[in-house]
Amino acid sequence: MKRAVKICVSGVLLVGLPLLGVFLAGEPLDRYLEFPPTTRYVDHAAFSWTAFAGVFLFLALVTVPFLIVAVDAPKLPRVYLVQMRSFPWWGWLGILWLALAWVLAWTRLPWVGVVQSHTFTPLWLGYIVVVNAVTFERTGHCLLRDRTGYFVALFPLSALFWWFFEYLNRFVQNWYYVGVTEFSALEYFFYATLPFSTVLPAVLSTIECLESFSGLDRAFRDLWVIELKHGTALGWACLLLSCASLTAIGIWPNILFPLVWISPFLVILSLQAVLGEETILSGLTEGDWRPVWLPALAGLTCGFFWELWNSQSLAHWEYAVPYVHRFQLFEMPLLGYAGYLPFGLECVVVAQLLSPRKEVTGKSI
Repeated sequence: MKRAVKICVSGVLLVGLPLLGVFLAGEPLDRYLEFPPTTRYVDHAAFSWTAFAGVFLFLALVTVPFLIVAVDAPKLPRVYLVQMRSFPWWGWLGILWLALAWVLAWTRLPWVGVVQSHTFTPLWLGYIVVVNAVTFERTGHCLLRDRTGYFVALFPLSALFWWFFEYLNRFVQNWYYVGVTEFSALEYFFYATLPFSTVLPAVLSTIECLESFSGLDRAFRDLWVIELKHGTALGWACLLLSCASLTAIGIWPNILFPLVWISPFLVILSLQAVLGEETILSGLTEGDWRPVWLPALAGLTCGFFWELWNSQSLAHWEYAVPYVHRFQLFEMPLLGYAGYLPFGLECVVVAQLLSPRKEVTGKSI
C-alpha cells in the first residue's frame, strides 16, 4: 500500500508542479507539451567565471574528502582478494557486440547509413552484458543471471523513468537532440524509448560491479556518522522545499536548472521519510556511506560512457548549460558531470519502487 502511495504521489508532484509553475507565471503550456520536443525557447545565461568558481569549489568540498578516504583505504592482502573466475563466454560475445556497435556508431560508411541513427541501444546492451560478465567473473553472481526477472523488469521502468527527465528538460532545455528531426511523433517515441530503457539496467549493473571491489567497500563502509533526528519533520520540510523548487523550475530555468537532477530524488526520499520507511541515507547513522557513494560513482561511470559514445554518433545530444558551459569533455561541459552523482542515487530509489530495498543491487544498497 505504501509503495502505491509513493508512486502515485510522486508521479502527480513530479509531472504536475512544473506545469503549475509556468501556468501561474502566465507562460503558454503548449510549448512544454510539444512532441517531438524540438522548439528551443529558453534563453540561457552566458558563461560566468564567478559561477564556475563557486560551483567548482562547492563540488571540491563535497567530493575531495571522500576521494582521499578512497585512496587511503587499507588494501586487503592478496591472499584475501576475491577468487577470480573465468570470464564467461557470454561476456566475450558482449565485448564483440559492443565493439561492432561502436564501429557502426562512429563510422560513416554508406552501407551502414540505415542504422547509424539507432546505435545507442546496441552500445548499451553490450555495455550491460560486459559489466555483468565482469561482476560474474569477480563474484560468481550478477544481476543478469541471478535476478533475471527483476533485471528484465528494469527495462520498461527505465524507459518511463527517463521519459520523465525528458519532460522535465522541457522547462530548462539543458540538452537537445541533433539528427532526429526527420522522425514523426510515433517514430520518435519508439526510437527514443528503446535507448531510454537501458538506463536503469546499466546503472544498477554498474553498482553491483563496483560492490565487488574490496577497496571501495572498505573505504566507504565505516566513515563519519550522521545523526538523522526528527526524520518525519525533516521529511515534510524536504518535501515542501522540493515541491517549491519543482514549481519554480520553469520560471527561473537559468538559476534552478540543477534541480532537474536533485528535486526528483528529494521528492521520493522525503516521501519515504514521511511514511517512516528506511531510505538510501539510513546507513549514514552507522557511518555506512556505501549506499550513497557506490550509486553516485556508478552514475558517473555510466555518464562518462554516455558522453563518450554520444560524441561521435550521428544522432546525438548537445548541451546548453547556463553560467558554467566551458571546458567540454565530449559534448558535456566539465562541471556538468556532477549531475551524474545524484542521478545514480535517483536510479536506486526508483528501482526500489519496483523491488524491496535489499533486492535492488545486493548486500549494501
